[in-house]
Amino acid sequence: MYAVTVCFEIKPETASAFLDLIRQNARASVRDEPGCHQFDVCTDPDSPGEVFLYELYDDRAAFAAHMTTAHFISFEAASAPFVVAKAVRCYAEVHQ
Repeated sequence: MYAVTVCFEIKPETASAFLDLIRQNARASVRDEPGCHQFDVCTDPDSPGEVFLYELYDDRAAFAAHMTTAHFISFEAASAPFVVAKAVRCYAEVHQ
C-alpha cells in the first residue's frame, strides 16, 4: 500500500464550499479508481481553516493515476481560490 497525506490551510470563510468539493473528490476516488482504497477527509471544529486528508492506494502508480482523473483535475481548479497552503507527504510503505 501507498499512503498520501495532505494538509490544507484554507480560508476559514470558504470551509463549507471547500468541504463540499473535497468530499465529492473523495467519493469519486474510492468509487471510480480501482487503486484507491481509502480517502478520509478529516476536520476539527476548533481549526476551521485546516483540512487533513489520508489516502491509501495500491502503489505510487495508482496515486499518479489519481492525479490525472477528471474529478481530481476539476477539484484542483475549483478549490484553488480557497487554498492558502497545501502540504503533501507520501509514504511508500504502510504496515497495518
